[in-house]
Amino acid sequence: MTDSTFDVVRGTVASRTALVMAALLVVVAASLPFWGESSWMREFVQVACYFIFAMMWNLLAGYGGMVSIGQQAYFGFGGYVMLMLGNFLGLNPFVAIPLGAVAAGLIAVPVSYVAFRLAGGYFAIGTWVIAEVFRLSFANMSAVGGGSGTTLTALRGIEKATRESVTYWMALACVVAAIALVFLFLRSKRGLALLAIRDNEVAAESQGIPVARMKLAVYVVAAFGAGLAGALYFVGNLRISPDAAFSVNWSAFAIFMVVIGGIGRIEGPLVGAVIFWALNKFLSDYGTWYLLGLGLLAIVVTLFFKQGLWGYAQQRWGWSLFPTQRRLIEISGDRSP
Repeated sequence: MTDSTFDVVRGTVASRTALVMAALLVVVAASLPFWGESSWMREFVQVACYFIFAMMWNLLAGYGGMVSIGQQAYFGFGGYVMLMLGNFLGLNPFVAIPLGAVAAGLIAVPVSYVAFRLAGGYFAIGTWVIAEVFRLSFANMSAVGGGSGTTLTALRGIEKATRESVTYWMALACVVAAIALVFLFLRSKRGLALLAIRDNEVAAESQGIPVARMKLAVYVVAAFGAGLAGALYFVGNLRISPDAAFSVNWSAFAIFMVVIGGIGRIEGPLVGAVIFWALNKFLSDYGTWYLLGLGLLAIVVTLFFKQGLWGYAQQRWGWSLFPTQRRLIEISGDRSP
């Protein structure tokens, strides 16, 4: 007699193999400052900032259903807090990076009371307006250079090689931490609650999910990540200005990367960030043709690969490096009568 039981499976052979390969890749990447060129480290820091910012936007919009085009508010705020802690208080800028991220997360709490009064397209436009308020506020602060910006002077006493190596290691650590934290969160009960809220807030609330509290938590975490990316970016850039820190291009680039890679997937921002960096690296010299190419690529992907490039690969071949879904499989066993 055959008795059937069922089991819930999350991981796959591909995901476990990818985990081992990723661990080896991180170990090799950590040794780059000892044998690589400084230009490679600078490129990685830039890609890491793009990726972290896009990952946080994907968490907010792709998983939480809150489409924002004003996350650059926290990107710039984290960068400015890092600079002020370094230049005015004499704090080591590398220590100030996580503090800038914390400050961005804290400022997101009162800002959320304004943003959450809006919904849908009004929420998206409202977040943009909030980011412009941030930009104009810092543009009128003469202590940080006003509209022309200022230089990060707190790093003057640190050798260039040391500065580049530490910045690179911090970027690598931030990338690993961002992936791990988002992955673990989405595999938890809170991750399931977030997906339920995205699909239908009324139904989620009827099942006892604290919708308002969950949305606030995700909004604050996304602001923290954006602030972390901003502080890290301007440590590597050594200079900050309101137009660079609070530019809407940051949200536009994040949307492009997530849409190209696949919205609502951890792998999406990773794939999108690599593609965006490659296009920016090799085609930016062509001026307006470069921007036209970005637009055409986005149109092609949205028309023929509606779930993004990684979403198409996952649907076609079942690829999933970071499986967060639960699959119910049947396990058959013999039972004697």
